[in-house]
Amino acid sequence: MDKNDVRIEDMFTESSLFQSYLDVEAALAKAQAKIGVIPKEAADKIASLAKLELLDIEAIHKGLVITGHGLVPLIWELDRICGPEAGGYIHWGATTQNITQTAKLLIIKQSHSLLLNDLGKLLVILADIAENSKNFVMPGRTHGQHAVPVTFGYKVAVWIDELVRHVERLKNCEPRVFVTMLGGGAGTLASVGMQGLHTQELMAESLGMSSMSLPSRTIRDHLAEYVLLLGMLAATSTKIAREIYTLMKQEFGEVEETITPGQVGSSTMPQKRNPRRSQRIISTSARIKALVPLSLESMQEEHEADASGHHMIDAALDEVCILTSKNITSFIDLFSGLQLFPDRMRENLELSGGLIMSEQIMLELGNEMGRQKAHDVVYDAAQKSVNESRPFRETLAEEHDVTSRLSTAEIETLLDPEKYTGLCEYFAETFARKGREIAALITTK
Repeated sequence: MDKNDVRIEDMFTESSLFQSYLDVEAALAKAQAKIGVIPKEAADKIASLAKLELLDIEAIHKGLVITGHGLVPLIWELDRICGPEAGGYIHWGATTQNITQTAKLLIIKQSHSLLLNDLGKLLVILADIAENSKNFVMPGRTHGQHAVPVTFGYKVAVWIDELVRHVERLKNCEPRVFVTMLGGGAGTLASVGMQGLHTQELMAESLGMSSMSLPSRTIRDHLAEYVLLLGMLAATSTKIAREIYTLMKQEFGEVEETITPGQVGSSTMPQKRNPRRSQRIISTSARIKALVPLSLESMQEEHEADASGHHMIDAALDEVCILTSKNITSFIDLFSGLQLFPDRMRENLELSGGLIMSEQIMLELGNEMGRQKAHDVVYDAAQKSVNESRPFRETLAEEHDVTSRLSTAEIETLLDPEKYTGLCEYFAETFARKGREIAALITTK
């Protein structure tokens, strides 16, 4: 099935989880057969019948009610259809958490692949926007106030740079996070010894995973790490979505999400064109970040096993993957139709009457009179411009230290924001290219 046809939500259903349990049991049996722990014939039969559609799901559900155990009824049913000769070798030397944790990580690994695939699609979309808007000059804002000119393409380049690092972190964590586990009751491999470690490695090879270095049931740092990484991605998502939300306000008017025909923003205010995608991403990101403390809590277990932490991380992993998928999908939707208004961006540069160019004036004067003295001169002109509501060029013209060194034409040139965007175009082009390069590595066509 094509990745475009798979939804992450479908991976976290009961049937998907049960099949994952069966896949791990089959991998365990095949690994043990390779080193002679169980007969090959038994392993072949277990592997061939470890398919949920062959089992009596009603019997499994009844067993779950009676036992209150999430795995045993499934093993009973697999044992039944395998028969006495092969069934007795199912789950050999394993404890429940070995199977369930490995199975959950098998699902997370599949989900992880889809998340990266979608991040690749998002990076390509952002790369196009960065390139197309590399010269759309707009106010750069620090502390919420005009600072120096930037371009919208530069702003997007910043987002790409950060998203690329998230991709790198997610790729780098794979050998630590996606690991098989076969430690037995207390993680000591008491029932299988060194053969157990070899079996765990063979299971990993079969499942496309790594092998736990020490299969303790209380080790959860690798699971918490994955939640933390997606929590960091959620923080970046919030930053990007809030920027779109803000720039879409009428007072800014620099961008707008696609407003589809017939879309209603309010039941009482017909004019409303709300940033619903941005708001959805912000709220979903908050839910993701709230799972980070839960994942850290899950690491703090007593003795050699404690189910409470297992339940915590299990819930956190499911939700963080599903919510992250929704966020990335929302971003793809948002940026695929984002409208940019470069004329409005340019108009907003003039809101301060030229003050946004004060740094360039200061540096030009500083070449002759020194930076600090130039700062004082331009500061006085700038404050007078604000306090007296007069254009900056007028108050500059009243400063002898300015007019004695700069002509009117030179001042006008220095007040042109399009000539003071630094490396904005370079960064937009560089990170558009970088985004596409990374996307090519993680996107399945």
